[in-house]
Amino acid sequence: MSIENAISQLKTLMEDRLSVSVAERKQYGQNETYYEEMLPDAVAYPKDEKEVSEILQICNNNKCPVIAWGTGTSLEGYSIPINGGLTLSFENMNSILNISSDDMDVTVQPGITREELNLHLKDFGLFFPVDPGANASIGGMAATRASGTTAVRYGTMKENVICLLYTSP
Repeated sequence: MSIENAISQLKTLMEDRLSVSVAERKQYGQNETYYEEMLPDAVAYPKDEKEVSEILQICNNNKCPVIAWGTGTSLEGYSIPINGGLTLSFENMNSILNISSDDMDVTVQPGITREELNLHLKDFGLFFPVDPGANASIGGMAATRASGTTAVRYGTMKENVICLLYTSP
């Protein structure tokens, strides 16, 4: 069991959607805090929930650390791979799966940004109120319990997320 073994298995699963290039890994090892640059051993770009599950199973079996990555707007350094491992970028999982305007409910993939979500919700007379001041991804906002300038009136991510669940495509 090792990070190297996990990466080898992930290459078979993901092919060109797994990168080990230094240049690409550098994009996921930087931060705005006082922490030094720390690179992941690889970056994976899953296409759907099933693949995320497979990736996590491989990493779990090999004790390979996993860091989820939304859009990288966080200034707190939560996405720094301090033990190496795999950065799991959700940039390809950026769809709205369902809008139920009657219930004022929306189901999204983690990579969609709040600005993109609000563009779609506007057509239904709705909006997503959490505004951390950056065009963060919904998954990243949920992971960091984002708040912002609208939190006093509309709440933080904690109050706005009904549930987090796995749904198969």
